[in-house]
Amino acid sequence: QVQVVESGGGLVQAGGSLRLSCIVSGLTFDDYAMAWFRQPPGKEREGVSSITWVSGSTYYIRSVDGRFTISRDINKNMVTLQMNSLKPEDTAMYYCAAREYFGLGEPQWNDYNYWGQGTQVTVSS
Repeated sequence: QVQVVESGGGLVQAGGSLRLSCIVSGLTFDDYAMAWFRQPPGKEREGVSSITWVSGSTYYIRSVDGRFTISRDINKNMVTLQMNSLKPEDTAMYYCAAREYFGLGEPQWNDYNYWGQGTQVTVSS
């Protein structure tokens, strides 16, 4: 049984930092991708950043590139999202997700089929 558990959200002032963590267990794929998604209030969910497990290749959407850093700890089965220079528009519920990865470039945002429960990030102005 696959489990994805996030932690680390909270309230921070604009310009501040937060670190989100995600521990995944039960995956049996040869390779997989982990990603962070977010859903602002009243808006659709969007992919934010992803990382492939074997190679550690990372991907970011333009609005967070240079401010957010995704990384993995293979020994702990953990993915972290370090978020710096936070803006009020980063306010959202953040979700960690996993999918099988076949080594073909950037993992597409669809087909993530294992999800955590989400953690709230609120950035005040």
